[in-house]
Amino acid sequence: MIPQGVQVFVALDPVDLRCSFDRLAGIAQEQVGYEARSGALFVFYGRRRDALKVLFFDGSGMCIFYKRLDRGTFRLPEAMTEGARHVEVDDATLDALLDGVQVESSTPVRARRPRLH
Repeated sequence: MIPQGVQVFVALDPVDLRCSFDRLAGIAQEQVGYEARSGALFVFYGRRRDALKVLFFDGSGMCIFYKRLDRGTFRLPEAMTEGARHVEVDDATLDALLDGVQVESSTPVRARRPRLH
């Protein structure tokens, strides 16, 4: 449940997803320029892009949402400017991403034809 109108920032550089609260908060400050307790959501991808973490402050403490796909990879949003280290997306785009709408398979799916021997 994402609050309406919250800022959502997606880091474009992969991070080590073993990082926890403090390190992810530091990365948010470095790459986005926002304090992790600002109320924004910060999305981080792993190197293989099959998992992501969302860091956010719920008013009483820091929270991490972690999602790993069974197969396929998450597709990174496009950077608006060359060299950008993050991109801001709207809450609908984040919902779609987390629901799997923006997930693309890492290998193309082909229709299988019966083999004739």
